[in-house]
Amino acid sequence: MSYDAIVLAGGAARRLGGADKPALSVGGRALLDRVLDACPDARTTVVVGDRRATARPVHWTREDPPGGGPVAALDAGLRRTTAELVLVLSADLPFLDRETVRALLEAPSAPAAHGRDAAPGRDGAMLRDPDGRDQPLVAAYRAEPLRREIALLAAEHGTLTGLPLRALTAELDLARVTSRPLASFDCDTWDDLAAARARIREHGSVLEQWITAVKSELGIDLTVDTKALLDLARDAAHGVARPAAPLTTFLVGYAAAHAAATGADPAQAVAEASRKAADLALRWADEAAADSAEQNGSG
Repeated sequence: MSYDAIVLAGGAARRLGGADKPALSVGGRALLDRVLDACPDARTTVVVGDRRATARPVHWTREDPPGGGPVAALDAGLRRTTAELVLVLSADLPFLDRETVRALLEAPSAPAAHGRDAAPGRDGAMLRDPDGRDQPLVAAYRAEPLRREIALLAAEHGTLTGLPLRALTAELDLARVTSRPLASFDCDTWDDLAAARARIREHGSVLEQWITAVKSELGIDLTVDTKALLDLARDAAHGVARPAAPLTTFLVGYAAAHAAATGADPAQAVAEASRKAADLALRWADEAAADSAEQNGSG
């Protein structure tokens, strides 16, 4: 699905004392980078805000004058895009995931329901958080109606500065996509930031979050069978020696990369290398157990 992405990263962050909110980190990664990771396949990504280092290349722009509010910022970003579908995101969403982005992008083409079936072709789709609140800065819009409404607002008010987003979205026919529990969580305050950092370290999610962070840091996009690798590490640690666990998983990664370089599917290469190493670890453990039983019997 072809789309452009606009990330609004130029707010004043007054509730954070004017801190550089997009640069604040959760799980060792800047909030802005975490949002950019949710839309890696955007044809063009425009960040509206001051330039800064980012994990992947983006285009930069600013509303004129800076600080003109979300509608003015959105207009500035929209002027740098050409796709018919535009993903619009704020830069403070630490748990936004690619599945949520995909759902937003697909929703405008799904049949609309107004008491009856309707033809596809709505003006966009907006995320609705678990409390039932609409999130216009976590949304996908068709560019043509978005540009039309912005032009009408500019003609009516003489400026876009200071206008609320509801003035822009009120006349658009938008589908609603129900948010996953954390997908719409944003960091407006220091308490929000502390809560996000605590959540990312929770036992049930820390491993997934860590793997995602490492892949982003290393610049790789690979589906990782975490269970298989953990099972391999366990078998190597128990059947050989504890230091064998990290060394074995490293060698599996190296072997998979070598296989992928010769044309193999990367995910399948990891799975095959893991299987071979796990089988070897089990054979090693069986052999050690057999030797131990034999020694005990002869004693």
